[in-house]
Amino acid sequence: MIASLRGTVFSRAGSDVVLEVGGIGYLVLVPDRLAQGLSIGESLLVHTAMVVRDDHVALFGFDSPEELQIFDLLRGVSGVGPKSALAILGHLSINEISDAVVSENDGAFRMVSGIGPKTAKLLVLSLQGAFAGYVPRGPEVTRSSSEEAIHHSVVDALTGLGWQEKVARDGVKQALEDAGDDPVDAASLLRAALTILGPQGNREARL
Repeated sequence: MIASLRGTVFSRAGSDVVLEVGGIGYLVLVPDRLAQGLSIGESLLVHTAMVVRDDHVALFGFDSPEELQIFDLLRGVSGVGPKSALAILGHLSINEISDAVVSENDGAFRMVSGIGPKTAKLLVLSLQGAFAGYVPRGPEVTRSSSEEAIHHSVVDALTGLGWQEKVARDGVKQALEDAGDDPVDAASLLRAALTILGPQGNREARL
């Protein structure tokens, strides 16, 4: 059982990181938020979970024991596999996950690619006990919930126009990244996402 690894980042492709430890390269899957901040050659410590399947063994790494604990909680929910749990941690911080569960804001989970409405609701219900006694962060929770509601409404609008849900989410995500820290409302976010996705006539090529 590998509980942690400390080594040098040898390569990175998406969330796949090769960590060189004592001349051996370990392929570790890490959350996107962690992967995007890594540089080749830097030293890295990850707390790991080894997931063994009949035909596959995968090593998942996190930058804190708390993230690893949340990863185990997430993949304990019915319908949530290790890659979906990793995607959630790549999109939401621990505080954002906690806020979403306590505030029963399943929309936060629906913004994660691969998490549908039923699974999002199940995550909120299943994790209630894990965050019992957690106090939401006040105004930040309201703002976060409002933003998530806007994001979800834009994704719904795009799927209503015929885009696949994953394509719609990717378009909204890119629009948000382009906006940076600037506040966006639903109308402007929808316009930006449509610009990124291209003319409506091109959507068949994306299906």
